[in-house]
Amino acid sequence: MFNLILFGPPGSGKGTQSERLIARYGLKHLSTGDILRSEIANQTRLGMEAKTLMDRGELVPDEVVIGMIRSALDNNPEAKGFLFDGFPRTKAQSVALDTLLSEKGEGINVVLALEVTEEELIKRLLNRGLTSGRTDDVNESVIRARIAEYHKKTSSVADHYREFDKVVGVKGEGTVDEIFDALCEEIEKRKVA
Repeated sequence: MFNLILFGPPGSGKGTQSERLIARYGLKHLSTGDILRSEIANQTRLGMEAKTLMDRGELVPDEVVIGMIRSALDNNPEAKGFLFDGFPRTKAQSVALDTLLSEKGEGINVVLALEVTEEELIKRLLNRGLTSGRTDDVNESVIRARIAEYHKKTSSVADHYREFDKVVGVKGEGTVDEIFDALCEEIEKRKVA
Protein backbone atom coordinates (compact mmCIF):
# COMPACT_ATOMS: atom_id res chain seq x y z
CA MET A 1 0.00 0.00 0.00
CA PHE A 2 1.26 3.49 -0.86
CA ASN A 3 0.04 6.38 1.29
CA LEU A 4 0.79 10.01 0.64
CA ILE A 5 -0.14 13.42 1.91
CA LEU A 6 -0.34 16.17 -0.70
CA PHE A 7 0.23 19.66 0.63
CA GLY A 8 -0.30 22.85 -1.25
CA PRO A 9 -1.48 26.34 -0.42
CA PRO A 10 -4.67 27.69 -1.98
CA GLY A 11 -4.06 28.07 -5.71
CA SER A 12 -1.13 25.62 -5.85
CA GLY A 13 -2.98 23.22 -8.16
CA LYS A 14 -3.38 20.56 -5.47
CA GLY A 15 -6.91 19.64 -6.61
CA THR A 16 -5.84 19.18 -10.23
CA GLN A 17 -2.77 17.16 -9.27
CA SER A 18 -4.70 15.04 -6.73
CA GLU A 19 -7.12 13.91 -9.45
CA ARG A 20 -4.26 12.97 -11.76
CA LEU A 21 -2.31 11.11 -9.05
CA ILE A 22 -5.40 9.17 -8.00
CA ALA A 23 -6.01 8.14 -11.62
CA ARG A 24 -2.36 7.21 -12.27
CA TYR A 25 -1.74 5.20 -9.11
CA GLY A 26 -5.22 3.90 -8.27
CA LEU A 27 -5.20 5.62 -4.89
CA LYS A 28 -8.28 6.26 -2.78
CA HIS A 29 -8.83 9.97 -2.15
CA LEU A 30 -9.38 10.72 1.53
CA SER A 31 -10.62 14.26 2.01
CA THR A 32 -11.78 14.89 5.55
CA GLY A 33 -14.44 17.29 4.25
CA ASP A 34 -15.82 14.61 1.91
CA ILE A 35 -15.68 11.95 4.64
CA LEU A 36 -17.50 14.23 7.08
CA ARG A 37 -20.27 15.01 4.58
CA SER A 38 -20.63 11.31 3.72
CA GLU A 39 -20.80 10.20 7.37
CA ILE A 40 -23.47 12.85 8.06
CA ALA A 41 -25.46 11.93 4.92
CA ASN A 42 -25.33 8.24 5.91
CA GLN A 43 -26.33 9.17 9.47
CA THR A 44 -23.57 7.09 11.03
CA ARG A 45 -22.92 7.39 14.77
CA LEU A 46 -19.77 9.44 14.11
CA GLY A 47 -21.55 11.53 11.49
CA MET A 48 -24.39 12.40 13.86
CA GLU A 49 -21.90 13.23 16.61
CA ALA A 50 -20.02 15.52 14.22
CA LYS A 51 -23.26 17.16 13.00
CA THR A 52 -24.35 17.94 16.56
CA LEU A 53 -21.02 19.66 17.22
CA MET A 54 -21.03 21.51 13.90
CA ASP A 55 -24.62 22.70 14.44
CA ARG A 56 -23.40 24.29 17.69
CA GLY A 57 -20.54 25.96 15.80
CA GLU A 58 -17.91 23.75 17.41
CA LEU A 59 -14.98 22.04 15.72
CA VAL A 60 -15.16 18.31 15.25
CA PRO A 61 -12.62 16.80 17.68
CA ASP A 62 -9.65 14.84 16.39
CA GLU A 63 -10.96 11.56 17.87
CA VAL A 64 -14.11 11.81 15.75
CA VAL A 65 -12.18 12.67 12.57
CA ILE A 66 -9.71 9.83 13.20
CA GLY A 67 -12.66 7.49 13.79
CA MET A 68 -14.05 8.48 10.39
CA ILE A 69 -10.68 7.92 8.74
CA ARG A 70 -10.45 4.52 10.45
CA SER A 71 -13.87 3.66 8.95
CA ALA A 72 -12.74 4.82 5.49
CA LEU A 73 -9.60 2.66 5.72
CA ASP A 74 -11.60 -0.34 6.96
CA ASN A 75 -14.19 0.10 4.20
CA ASN A 76 -11.53 0.10 1.46
CA PRO A 77 -9.37 -2.98 2.14
CA GLU A 78 -8.66 -3.41 -1.58
CA ALA A 79 -7.17 0.09 -1.93
CA LYS A 80 -3.68 0.34 -3.40
CA GLY A 81 -3.09 3.28 -1.09
CA PHE A 82 -4.54 6.57 0.05
CA LEU A 83 -4.01 10.20 -0.84
CA PHE A 84 -4.74 12.30 2.24
CA ASP A 85 -6.11 15.73 1.43
CA GLY A 86 -6.85 18.32 4.09
CA PHE A 87 -5.63 16.02 6.83
CA PRO A 88 -3.62 16.03 9.00
CA ARG A 89 -3.68 19.73 9.89
CA THR A 90 -1.93 19.60 13.27
CA LYS A 91 0.94 17.66 14.84
CA ALA A 92 -1.57 15.84 17.09
CA GLN A 93 -3.53 14.72 14.02
CA SER A 94 -0.27 13.62 12.36
CA VAL A 95 0.63 11.46 15.36
CA ALA A 96 -2.91 10.03 15.49
CA LEU A 97 -2.81 9.21 11.77
CA ASP A 98 0.61 7.56 12.13
CA THR A 99 -0.70 5.48 15.05
CA LEU A 100 -3.81 4.42 13.11
CA LEU A 101 -1.79 3.44 10.03
CA SER A 102 0.77 1.63 12.18
CA GLU A 103 -2.02 -0.49 13.71
CA LYS A 104 -2.73 -1.64 10.15
CA GLY A 105 0.94 -2.28 9.38
CA GLU A 106 1.08 0.81 7.17
CA GLY A 107 2.47 4.33 7.25
CA ILE A 108 2.83 7.53 5.29
CA ASN A 109 5.32 6.96 2.47
CA VAL A 110 5.82 10.59 1.49
CA VAL A 111 4.50 14.10 2.06
CA LEU A 112 4.61 16.01 -1.23
CA ALA A 113 4.54 19.77 -0.76
CA LEU A 114 3.75 21.90 -3.80
CA GLU A 115 5.90 25.02 -3.64
CA VAL A 116 4.57 28.12 -5.38
CA THR A 117 5.56 31.74 -4.81
CA GLU A 118 2.99 33.89 -3.04
CA GLU A 119 2.73 36.25 -6.01
CA GLU A 120 1.97 33.34 -8.36
CA LEU A 121 -0.66 32.00 -5.94
CA ILE A 122 -2.34 35.40 -5.78
CA LYS A 123 -2.32 35.70 -9.57
CA ARG A 124 -3.83 32.21 -9.97
CA LEU A 125 -6.54 32.77 -7.36
CA LEU A 126 -7.54 36.18 -8.72
CA ASN A 127 -7.81 34.57 -12.18
CA ARG A 128 -9.85 31.70 -10.73
CA GLY A 129 -12.06 34.26 -8.99
CA LEU A 130 -13.10 35.67 -12.35
CA THR A 131 -14.99 32.47 -13.15
CA SER A 132 -15.28 30.37 -9.97
CA GLY A 133 -17.93 32.40 -8.19
CA ARG A 134 -15.87 31.98 -4.99
CA THR A 135 -15.90 35.20 -3.02
CA ASP A 136 -12.64 34.25 -1.28
CA ASP A 137 -10.86 34.30 -4.69
CA VAL A 138 -11.55 37.93 -5.59
CA ASN A 139 -9.99 39.91 -2.76
CA GLU A 140 -6.20 40.03 -2.57
CA SER A 141 -6.05 40.70 1.18
CA VAL A 142 -8.35 37.72 1.84
CA ILE A 143 -6.16 35.57 -0.42
CA ARG A 144 -3.00 36.66 1.44
CA ALA A 145 -4.67 35.83 4.78
CA ARG A 146 -5.66 32.36 3.48
CA ILE A 147 -2.09 31.69 2.35
CA ALA A 148 -0.68 32.84 5.71
CA GLU A 149 -3.20 30.64 7.56
CA TYR A 150 -2.25 27.66 5.39
CA HIS A 151 1.45 28.07 6.20
CA LYS A 152 0.74 28.56 9.90
CA LYS A 153 -1.44 25.43 10.09
CA THR A 154 0.67 23.09 8.00
CA SER A 155 4.12 23.98 9.32
CA SER A 156 3.73 21.72 12.39
CA VAL A 157 2.62 18.81 10.19
CA ALA A 158 5.58 19.31 7.84
CA ASP A 159 7.94 19.57 10.84
CA HIS A 160 6.55 16.28 12.20
CA TYR A 161 7.12 14.38 8.95
CA ARG A 162 10.54 16.02 8.43
CA GLU A 163 11.64 14.17 11.57
CA PHE A 164 11.15 10.97 9.53
CA ASP A 165 12.63 12.43 6.31
CA LYS A 166 9.30 12.13 4.49
CA VAL A 167 8.70 15.70 3.26
CA VAL A 168 9.64 16.53 -0.32
CA GLY A 169 9.16 19.96 -1.85
CA VAL A 170 8.03 19.90 -5.47
CA LYS A 171 8.09 22.99 -7.67
CA GLY A 172 4.44 23.85 -8.25
CA GLU A 173 5.07 26.29 -11.09
CA GLY A 174 5.22 25.33 -14.74
CA THR A 175 2.75 23.42 -16.87
CA VAL A 176 0.27 21.01 -15.29
CA ASP A 177 2.14 18.15 -16.99
CA GLU A 178 5.57 19.30 -15.75
CA ILE A 179 4.32 19.49 -12.17
CA PHE A 180 2.58 16.12 -12.47
CA ASP A 181 5.76 14.53 -13.85
CA ALA A 182 7.78 15.95 -10.93
CA LEU A 183 5.26 14.55 -8.41
CA CYS A 184 5.29 11.14 -10.11
CA GLU A 185 9.09 11.10 -10.10
CA GLU A 186 9.08 11.54 -6.30
CA ILE A 187 6.45 8.82 -5.88
CA GLU A 188 8.35 6.40 -8.11
CA LYS A 189 11.48 6.87 -5.98
CA ARG A 190 9.55 5.64 -2.93
CA LYS A 191 7.07 3.21 -4.41
CA VAL A 192 7.57 -0.46 -3.69
CA ALA A 193 6.38 -2.72 -6.50
